Amino acid sequence: MQFIDIKAQYKLYKEEIDEAIAQVLEQGNFILGSQVKELEAILAEYVGVKHCITVSSGTDSLMIALMALNIGPGDEVITVPFTWISTAEVISLVGATPVFVDIEPETFSIAIDQIEDAITERTKAIMPVSLFGQMPDYTAINTIAEKHNLPVIEDGAQSFGAMQNGKRSCGDTTIGSTSFFPAKPFGCYGDGGAIFTDNDELAGKMRAIRTHGSLKKHYHPILGLNGRFDTIQAAVLLAKFPHYDKEVKAREKIGARYSELLRDCCVVPKIQKGNTHVYAQYTIRVPDRDLLAQQLKSQGIPTAIYYQKCLHQQPVFAYLGYKKVNFPEAEKASEEVISLPMHPWLSGEEQDTVVQAVRKTVLANV
Repeated sequence: MQFIDIKAQYKLYKEEIDEAIAQVLEQGNFILGSQVKELEAILAEYVGVKHCITVSSGTDSLMIALMALNIGPGDEVITVPFTWISTAEVISLVGATPVFVDIEPETFSIAIDQIEDAITERTKAIMPVSLFGQMPDYTAINTIAEKHNLPVIEDGAQSFGAMQNGKRSCGDTTIGSTSFFPAKPFGCYGDGGAIFTDNDELAGKMRAIRTHGSLKKHYHPILGLNGRFDTIQAAVLLAKFPHYDKEVKAREKIGARYSELLRDCCVVPKIQKGNTHVYAQYTIRVPDRDLLAQQLKSQGIPTAIYYQKCLHQQPVFAYLGYKKVNFPEAEKASEEVISLPMHPWLSGEEQDTVVQAVRKTVLANV
């Protein structure tokens, strides 16, 4: 059994993917080729914004967003400690300081009622994370941001395709960011990411930053980086895109079935009102997570833990001075969460095997 079955997807779309890659090989334009522009136009329309800028990774997409907003030394950016390190890493890499806010226990999203208390005169942006496949309450977050004249950057690395009150992930904030890492819901065959915005000025600046601060050859008015997207990866995504809505629906169906069968023995994902969920991970909470992982492994069932240690507990962020008790909900989540096999091709039989194993282990230890 596969935790995420990328090979199954390739076998289904093999002819289209192979043809798309072959076309790039024949053209020989491997960086920012015509397929990149085509993909950007399609994804901008899909998300519902004016601009999509594809980049070299989801991490770089966040970094470029911060650079475009002129965030740097002396500035603060509010985010959460329960996420992958990229979220806070890029804040530090531009010289700013990550300021953490705890999460809501049911959705793992940023605790909205704590955001304003974290805002200072140094705050220059709010960066919520759309964790595991659904969006936090961006209506409330954007209201707070507007009150304090702050931009909002959505880290939507795990939520591409999710919706909230009719708006898609990456399309409801100042800047939206996502990842095309192979294991993500919409993944390519290497690293990749994208940035989305309706702001013309920011879009132009982010395009320049992506190519060493330049939009005209040999002219560099601002500092940038090498954040360009490979044409082959764009071709892969173009081949996959026509199937993506079908995959999202399959994820929703499998996630709903998991929740129906497991809700009486463990804490299952709660879908926030107005949201859809793409289940980048199907994550449950149990009191003895490590025992469950061992039992499932012994039966050939793979699991993963996102995330075993909160960011404020990582050595690299020790300088921030946070204590173990500063973010009780994030810390509790890091001790209880475990993710089960989830992908659009998970069969009913495989899902039943997972469910039975989880139920047997959890109920035996109640």
